[in-house]
Amino acid sequence: EVQLVESGGGLVQPGGSLRLSCVASGFTFDNSDMSWARQGPGKGLEWVSTIYKFGIPAYADSVRGRFTISRDVAKNTVYLQMNSLKPEDTGVYYCVRGSKVLSGPRGQEAQVTVSS
Repeated sequence: EVQLVESGGGLVQPGGSLRLSCVASGFTFDNSDMSWARQGPGKGLEWVSTIYKFGIPAYADSVRGRFTISRDVAKNTVYLQMNSLKPEDTGVYYCVRGSKVLSGPRGQEAQVTVSS
């Protein structure tokens, strides 16, 4: 059974930082693309970032230069380091197995709120 357990969300002021973590189990992590997606208030699901199985990252234009995706294969964990956060980054964040199509299983969610 695929499981994706997220942690690290919270409330932060504009300009601040947060790091999300996602621990994966039930599949071959080092042979899988892993992504982060988010859903803002009243909005649809939006692709944020992918780290491909060969370790190459990709980012949505809205987060490029501010967010960094990484992974630790030994810990079956994917991370999303979020810097220079903006109010429009507010939303529920999901860890997703697979690429930017976002069709794979996802984690339970992590709430990120950027507000002063």
